[in-house]
Amino acid sequence: MDIFKRISEYQAESERLAWTGSFKEYVELLRQDPSPAMTAHSRVYEMIESYGVEEAGGRKTYKFFEQEIFGLDRAVEKLVEEYFHSAARRLDVRKRILLLMGPVSGGKSTIVTMLKKGLERYSRTQRGAVYAIKGCPMHEDPLHLIPQELRQEIEKELGVRIEGNLCPSCQMRLQTEYSGHIENVMVERVFISEDNRVGIGTFSPSDPKSQDIADLTGSIDFSTITEYGSESDPRAYRFDGELNKANRGLMEFQEMLKCDEKFLWNLLSLTQEGNFKAGRFALISADELIIAHTNESEYKAFISNKKNEALQSRMIVMPIPYNLKVSEEEKIYDKLISQSDMKHIHIAPHALKSAAIFSIMTRLKETKKQGMDIVKKMRMYDGQEVEGFKEADLKEMQNEYAEEGMSGIDPRYVINRISSALIKQDMQCINALDVLRALKEGLDQHPSITKEERERYLNFISIARKEYDGLAKKEIQKAFVYSFEESARTLFENYLDNIEAYCNWAKIKDPLTGEELDPDERLMRSIEEQIGVSENAKKAFREEILIRISSYSRKGRKFDFTSHERLREAVEKKLFTDLKDIVKITTSTKTPDESQLKRINEVSKRLIDEHSYCPVCANELLRYVGSLLNR
Repeated sequence: MDIFKRISEYQAESERLAWTGSFKEYVELLRQDPSPAMTAHSRVYEMIESYGVEEAGGRKTYKFFEQEIFGLDRAVEKLVEEYFHSAARRLDVRKRILLLMGPVSGGKSTIVTMLKKGLERYSRTQRGAVYAIKGCPMHEDPLHLIPQELRQEIEKELGVRIEGNLCPSCQMRLQTEYSGHIENVMVERVFISEDNRVGIGTFSPSDPKSQDIADLTGSIDFSTITEYGSESDPRAYRFDGELNKANRGLMEFQEMLKCDEKFLWNLLSLTQEGNFKAGRFALISADELIIAHTNESEYKAFISNKKNEALQSRMIVMPIPYNLKVSEEEKIYDKLISQSDMKHIHIAPHALKSAAIFSIMTRLKETKKQGMDIVKKMRMYDGQEVEGFKEADLKEMQNEYAEEGMSGIDPRYVINRISSALIKQDMQCINALDVLRALKEGLDQHPSITKEERERYLNFISIARKEYDGLAKKEIQKAFVYSFEESARTLFENYLDNIEAYCNWAKIKDPLTGEELDPDERLMRSIEEQIGVSENAKKAFREEILIRISSYSRKGRKFDFTSHERLREAVEKKLFTDLKDIVKITTSTKTPDESQLKRINEVSKRLIDEHSYCPVCANELLRYVGSLLNR
């Protein structure tokens, strides 16, 4: 790629998008497309929707969030529908501060960062274009130039809504620069930018003794007081506070509830009336979405203080819990690792999954549902089927605890422990056992874990280890069965012949003797038991297989070894059980003979070529599973 050519193209695109014209020309532009007159809340919602929305099972998934936010579909759907969508329709929730409340490293800051970056990109599109009075320090909506008395009929004419008044600076400029001729006021297209302080403001609390309210509302420019003679002259005031600069976009309050009270008072009128007080001026209009984030303990302390009732009534609190899906947790770790300098380290399959299993279990609450333990619950939350439980049971468990996911181990802790293991041991490859060992060692150093929690977490590490043992055996099983694929297919065909005879009340002909025999019940059950098909369920399972075969036949397709995932798994497990002694001897022998060595190399190659192992972790897996089978 020609870097400088790409930079030049970007700059040319910015020049092409630029627009400057009179207010009269801007009004003509609105006649063709009124979308530039949308509110800040509408702009955020339209931006989110522009990325696409998927609907399935009565739930909505917003594609805007899916590259960065994992496993929070329910929280995100509630956030978009109950706040952004309602606010975009000018319902009363737009007059509320959006407060994201949840545990550390749960995704609150990521959501805000995504919204800011999304707005920046959206303002460069035609639909998301933002126009402002040229030279206005607050990038003001040009429609504020229209006198209050004329607004109602002009709103009908243009199909827009006009809210807010000119800022003190533009009021003065309208008289001094344009002699009151509204149609001549210059308007320009602006691009929302956090770096350039256009449409995005960020306020972070610091020492209340040294932090000034000017950080929010701007300040007097003392160097010009002598020139203009008055503190109430707009030319002697810097409209450069975060609330000024966030106009037309988004204002982020970091750790809002840690702020001193005097900083929060400004938000009372801004949220309810859409204006705030600055200097010796009348109330200044501002169209901005205020989004704050805090943790649960700070929020509880805040609502317990009666003095905060006025501000509390002006908040919409959105809980942002930890993710509760193992597969989504893996994606979080994968994302965090890809952003680091650890990308050259090979991470063995199931290493991140083992860490995710541990993390998710620390966040789940024990259910009161009979027969459901925390492992089964974890699997159901991750979309896996658990025998004896249905979709209704899952929904019931999800609604059982409002605070589920608000505590437990956070993703940063896991990544910190993985980093520690990598750096300390200078490894080329890290596997599940290395990760679980690092997590276990880190529990002693974790400052906020109590003795009781530590015991519980150690138990979860043991469960995660057992889960990994099952995955490791399954991986070797698949690789070994591949070496006996012909045997697997023969067993598969034999099973199909037997169930067909069973369901049709027929006999089976012995291929060697030609003798007619009853279906081999022992063979069929030995396969079905591998995947937990009970005696009572065997008939339904066999009939379901025959229906699947018939369906394939009608469509002119062949029903083969790969056509039914559960049956394939059962056949592989059965064959692996029959071959267990061979596997045990092959994986654990210190001096393998020629045939054993050949099989080890075949299995190792398959693990590397098809299952993303490297030579180091493939050999370690073989040794580990050998030791498991010998126990």
